[in-house]
Amino acid sequence: MRRFFQKLLYKPVSQLADRFSSRPNKTRVNKALNSLYKSITTQPGKKGLVIPFNAHNNKFIILSDQHKGARDGADIFAKSAKNYLAALDHYYKEDFIYINLGDSEELWENLFVTVKRHNKATFEKEKQFINDDRFVKIFGNHDLYWGNDPLAAVSLFQIYGRAIRVYEGAVLQTKVKEKSVEIFMTHGHQGDLQSDGNWFSKWFVSNVWGPLQGYLRINPNTPAYSNQLKTDHNRIIYEWSSQRKNMLLITGHTHQPVFKSLTQLEILYIGLDNAKKANDTTKATEIEKKITALHLQGNSQPDFNGYLDTYFNTGCCCFNDGDITGIEIADGYIRLIKWAYHKKVSERIVLEESRLEDLKLLS
Repeated sequence: MRRFFQKLLYKPVSQLADRFSSRPNKTRVNKALNSLYKSITTQPGKKGLVIPFNAHNNKFIILSDQHKGARDGADIFAKSAKNYLAALDHYYKEDFIYINLGDSEELWENLFVTVKRHNKATFEKEKQFINDDRFVKIFGNHDLYWGNDPLAAVSLFQIYGRAIRVYEGAVLQTKVKEKSVEIFMTHGHQGDLQSDGNWFSKWFVSNVWGPLQGYLRINPNTPAYSNQLKTDHNRIIYEWSSQRKNMLLITGHTHQPVFKSLTQLEILYIGLDNAKKANDTTKATEIEKKITALHLQGNSQPDFNGYLDTYFNTGCCCFNDGDITGIEIADGYIRLIKWAYHKKVSERIVLEESRLEDLKLLS
């Protein structure tokens, strides 16, 4: 019976959830990001941290959107948990600073005590970074609790064994070819009419989408969906970032990986265009097969002329095949990485990478 309802309701329910989960407004997004960036850079420590770093010596891993739940049918993190734990082991051993970019805990659908009980292993791994002062926790819309509830400090102490601050954003500052460059990071829900503290969206997720998702075992975070052309929200945020001088913006929230302002599908289209211009038929055929394998409908090759390399999105740690994606900054490079199961063993894969000095920024 469940399979029958999955087939019948998957598409309309997913579309309904998407409609009620994201309705970005450009004016509100711009105002919110301007305000947060100004607050962090003029009053460091209040809403966020300013972190100077050496682009060749310091290393950062940015992950978001775990949505840790109750290990039930509605827990979209359950399949990804082992990849997440393996990734944290790797980054801890390699001396990375871990920036958790929000929606780590699914606190719209679950009580905190439930999430705490079912995610002890992940909290213990995160605690290692905290004990070494290599952990920055940022809240999103689904774990807004960390930013506005008076009991949040007590809850954080219960899971980590010490008091920590949770911020709305952070700004990394470095030098690239003697030029000052900033990397502004926040969850990315700011200015979203259905996520930025909106009561109806929370009610819908908690009382309609969550229970139905649990019964139908639906996870809309499919790799194919994540590869499509940028969502409206990602496009609006890119436009904001493209107007800032010598700045990169990294967000999460949309669950859609973006590298140098482009989704993976858009990167494939650019590669296809370059292969055709170079008369490399072998390469063009290879890329066309990759695009066809995504089984997408209604997408045509868009025009990417004039795009700057200013916007990046971590994707999420709850894809329905167990994959997780994130952004690494290390060794003078920025990378879009994926951790995936290969013969039941977690494997790190570099999807895209670029030297920081090669990025096209507004100067």
